[in-house]
Parts: sequence; C-alpha cells; structure tokens
Amino acid sequence: MQAVFFDMDGLLVDSERVWLRIETGVMARLGAEWTPQHQVHLVGGSMERTVGYMLSVSGADVPPETVRAWMVDGMVAELSAGVEVMPGASELLDALRAEGVPVGLVTSSLKDIADAVLKSVGRDRFDVVVTADDVTRTKPDPEPYLTAARLLGVEPVRCVVLEDSPNGVAAATAAGCAVVAVPSLLPVEPAPGRLVVSSLTEVGVSDLRDLLPS
Repeated sequence: MQAVFFDMDGLLVDSERVWLRIETGVMARLGAEWTPQHQVHLVGGSMERTVGYMLSVSGADVPPETVRAWMVDGMVAELSAGVEVMPGASELLDALRAEGVPVGLVTSSLKDIADAVLKSVGRDRFDVVVTADDVTRTKPDPEPYLTAARLLGVEPVRCVVLEDSPNGVAAATAAGCAVVAVPSLLPVEPAPGRLVVSSLTEVGVSDLRDLLPS
C-alpha cells in the first residue's frame, strides 16, 4: 500500500449539515426554498455545479460569481469556527501515520473551504492536499486522484481511497484505486476492490491493505 487518500466532506468531517445550512441561506437570498432532496443532487460535486443548479432551481437573475462568493464566504465562516471529525477518521489517520503510509486529502471543495477545515483537522496530517482549484475536472472524473498519486509519486493501483459519495467512488475507481465507501446521503453498492462500511470505526490499516491486489 503506497498511499491512502481521504475525501473531505462527509467522510473526514461532518460538513454536509453545514453545506445544507449555507445552501438553504443562499437559496433564501435567491428567493427560493432548499431541501435535503435538492442537496442530494449535489453530493460530491463541484461548486460550479452547485451554483448552476441553485440558479436553475431558483430562476433568480443573479451572476454566478455572486452566488459562488455567498457560498464560499458562508462555508469558510462556519467551518473556521470548528468542524466535527467523523467517527474513526482521526484514529485511522493516526494509525496510517504511525506505519509511515503517505496520506492525502482529495476534495471537490475549493481551496479556501479545505483550508478552513484543515485549521481544525491539521494540515500537517496530510502529505498532499488536492482541491478543486488544483484540477481542471472534479469528481466523478479521476483527475483529482490521479493528481494526488502523481504528486506523491505512487501508483494508483497501490492506493486506497476513502469516500462517502457515488461521485467520489466513481472517481477513485476510474483512477484505478481500491475504495472504502462510507455512504452518507446516497447509497453505494459493494463491488470488487470496494469495501462498503457504515463507519470508519470498522476499518483498520490491515483492512485497507487487504483490498489491494497481491
């Protein structure tokens, strides 16, 4: 096992509820309502996709860059105040570090949002961080995970990805990585090279190694 890559929202930290609060507030400014059902459409997607969807649903005549700024400012403000790490995530991070396994954070969120999360989690716990600002195509495209592997000088086929969304799982699988899925808002089905669990508390370093081809 040459590296392990963590997704951020909904996998490393419990930020999906923060996204819902900020999205609901932004949609109110656009004169429309926002529900958890709307949020499900955007799990694991990019900011551009989120903004486009919100403008489509609301029909508001507001520049996309304005809505984007409302979203980013709101998320950074809330996350900078602190964010809850998902059960088992810190323990798994510590176990990987103790064994000398390189660890990366790979997220579809923008750098400013990732930086706000890392203030709580600790930037020094990751050997590489890849955000939406670092790629031209976000998940479900494999580019984010291929970029992280390239930056670490490792082979994707010898890496394990931890994800919570179908978009993220698709990106990791397309990159050639093994996957541990911890579904949050959308289901993820088991598959070869993929372990589906209800919490990271169920996963140890040896379980990650077992997913890789011998």
